[in-house]
Amino acid sequence: MSEAVSTTCPYCGVGCGVLVSPDGSGGITVKGDKSHPANLGRLCSKGTALAETVDLDGRLLQPEVDGVQTDWDSALDAVTSRFERIIAEHGPDAVAFYVSGQLLTEDYYVANKLMKGFIGSANIDTNSRLCMSSAVAAHKRAFGSDTVPICYEDLEQADLIVITGSNLAWCHPVLYQRILVAKKNRPAMQVVVIDPRQTATCDIADLHLQLRSGTDSILFNGLLSWLAAQGATYQRFVEQHTQGLEEALQIAQWYAPSPRVVAEHCGLDEALVQQFYDRFAATQKVVTLFSQGINQSTSGTDKGNAVINCHLITGRIGQPGMGPFSVTGQPNAMGGREVGGLANQLAAHMDLDNPAHQELVGRFWQAPNLATSAGLKAVDLFQAVERGEVKAVWVMATNPAVSLPDASQVRRALERCECLVVSDCMATTDTIGYADIKLPAQTWGEKEGTVTNSERCISRQRAFMAPPGESRPDWWMVCEVAKRLGFEGFDYAGPAEIFAEHARLSGFENQGERDFDLSGLSDLSVAEYDRMAPLQWPVRRPGQSRQRLFADGHFYTDNQRARFIPVTPLPPGQLPDADYPLALNTGRVRDHWHTMTRTGKSPRLSGHIAEPYLAVHPVDAQHCGLDDGQLATVSSRWGEAILRVNVCDTQLPGQVFAPMHWSDHFASAARVGSVVNPLLDPYSGQPEFKHTPVRVTPYRAAWYGFLLARKELRPRQATYWSKAKRYGLWHYELAGEAAPDNWAACAREQLGEDGDNAEWRELYDSTQSTYRGARVVDGRLDAVIIIGADYHLPPRDWLAALFKKDRLEDAERGRLLRGTPPKGQEDAGQIVCSCFSVGVNTITKAIREQQLMTPEAIGEALNAGTNCGSCVPELRRLIAEVKAEPSA
Repeated sequence: MSEAVSTTCPYCGVGCGVLVSPDGSGGITVKGDKSHPANLGRLCSKGTALAETVDLDGRLLQPEVDGVQTDWDSALDAVTSRFERIIAEHGPDAVAFYVSGQLLTEDYYVANKLMKGFIGSANIDTNSRLCMSSAVAAHKRAFGSDTVPICYEDLEQADLIVITGSNLAWCHPVLYQRILVAKKNRPAMQVVVIDPRQTATCDIADLHLQLRSGTDSILFNGLLSWLAAQGATYQRFVEQHTQGLEEALQIAQWYAPSPRVVAEHCGLDEALVQQFYDRFAATQKVVTLFSQGINQSTSGTDKGNAVINCHLITGRIGQPGMGPFSVTGQPNAMGGREVGGLANQLAAHMDLDNPAHQELVGRFWQAPNLATSAGLKAVDLFQAVERGEVKAVWVMATNPAVSLPDASQVRRALERCECLVVSDCMATTDTIGYADIKLPAQTWGEKEGTVTNSERCISRQRAFMAPPGESRPDWWMVCEVAKRLGFEGFDYAGPAEIFAEHARLSGFENQGERDFDLSGLSDLSVAEYDRMAPLQWPVRRPGQSRQRLFADGHFYTDNQRARFIPVTPLPPGQLPDADYPLALNTGRVRDHWHTMTRTGKSPRLSGHIAEPYLAVHPVDAQHCGLDDGQLATVSSRWGEAILRVNVCDTQLPGQVFAPMHWSDHFASAARVGSVVNPLLDPYSGQPEFKHTPVRVTPYRAAWYGFLLARKELRPRQATYWSKAKRYGLWHYELAGEAAPDNWAACAREQLGEDGDNAEWRELYDSTQSTYRGARVVDGRLDAVIIIGADYHLPPRDWLAALFKKDRLEDAERGRLLRGTPPKGQEDAGQIVCSCFSVGVNTITKAIREQQLMTPEAIGEALNAGTNCGSCVPELRRLIAEVKAEPSA
């Protein structure tokens, strides 16, 4: 690579363009691509730190069969022979693929083609089942197709944006920034946030409805009733282009007849509900943006339809600045939907249960054994594996041992699976540890293909690094196995040929009756594919794409009318009770992604939140006997996790929140998926990650500690640990249930073997049961460990500066053991701005001393908040806290 390569970020569904260039020292630099329509040059903290995640640490670089490294031919022969035998003995439904929104569309396409078209089973599902399948089902019920009718520009053109079930500021930061800039340019723009939590997204909210968890359907049913009662409807649109309003209204008016009733059910002030309804009724250009807080529910499909109903009754769809907008979680969740990567879909948005679509796809593929009925969805699939009904599973680019609900059940299934194949770029994920066959996959920066973002925009991912070791693209592995199984139609020269076939299928005998159509791209040459610029589908002719759909009022149902769906509000699948009195909500943090296999490599991305935590309202903390900063055990009927307590009033009483990122690789007992109930939406099969009844109790440890070290270590004697790569060091938090007989021996055991040139400095206070030790190698600080009888320990951040010194002075060694910074060295505190590594203490001091009363002023003084802007809500909070301080 000698010049900048234009590619696409591998994180969330925003689909930001990035430019990757050599840095002159063997590494790369990453910046936003100003020409890409998704981000126009902006990047979030994760995208900004991509250059820190492309090393080879922990990579899987060689195929393995039964724990022995081998060559590709032997590994692929093993996959083929084991799948072949199981299919011969038990039938095609005894095998399955579990794939991922991290795959490129070309990978997805051939995997779906092989399983559904040639093996003859629909047992291929995706981790996207966990994040957007309820939106897919809602779209299909309302529109007759899985169509996102909107584009990102609509967010900037809307006069009212309703953000429901989404912490957009943290989970889709670039979209949040686009809204923030639009609101600054047009102050009259209104933003309503609907969320049980007070999140960073509320920073731009003109109105926050902090509703009771699970009551979204009642709120939107009430809105539907109110719009009808006020005559705030588009009668001509309803009469000419929709059906089913009467029944939907009848149900809505029964359950949510007035703002007063809605307020009572949702736990809201009636005046706030009335304000929301009045603003929605009075505003023509409305976008309702929804995500996991709507989807991840046992009634997620109904919630999505409750939102869509309100746009249909007002005709606010298909026009600039208006429409329902489902934002996806993964970079290629949309691409997976396009190729039929869900177990209940056919390729190219065709229906698996439609005989005409079966015949069409079978004829196009010349498929000898096309599946004709739905396969097992994600949760059902791994339950079938545990029962022994599915005997072989190929897992591609995902980590179900962490990410699925009831994760302990998934682990039992993986342990029992007769043949588990895992293709992944990493060698030590929680899932790959169970694999019989490990296949080294190429990852971002090494592979070529396309992804589709939340607004239906197809972008290229391009390689800018040579693939390491024996790694290969996933499409190649799948095609090689297909050919070994004796199937024709898998002899592709590269991803361009796969994409062209995908595009041809989308337009095959499609006279406009199907929404997904790329026929205008079906004749791309390899050179044209390589140069392909981002564009939104449908693309029915070369050079033509469409930003919005349904402007003509024609939908993809049998009679081309949109359907109102009657929504009966239902409570969560299981309610808190005397044994499990709190409701657990799970989600993401700002700077991490999925199970941290990529973001965990970046020191600055762990600076903001380095440890798994549980957010608890002060009332619940008092009731449970919890203090801020201590450890707690979170238990449900399915499992438990140990998390650090964060007491905060951003939660509603009765509800707790935990992030979903930590795996066994980064913590000893923080797999939140183990706690989550496996109850599903009956239409979509999506699990209810947002509402699990739990019990929270203090975790009683005999000792607590933390450890900073240059090398990655394996904690010993610690029954609780978490680790993060911070400051260029490994940072461990520790706790143990049994007090050691010898504190020094305990500390040294955590650090492993000493080198020949190592010297120790130690301080033990028997009166307070505290131990502090430092290992120095050749005059440089190599490791520090501090242990105490409780969780109140010295600050960690300032110690990192001592590791940067070539030689420690005696005074510094003394301060180190006393746990206080040397004179002139300040503790920057926990990182707030990950882009520029600016800590909370630095910011707070500057606010006080320099009278910085706006985030912009902080940005000018410290750079904080001037790149991705994700930390701006936190900067605003710090300003408010300083303002509230009593004057001296």
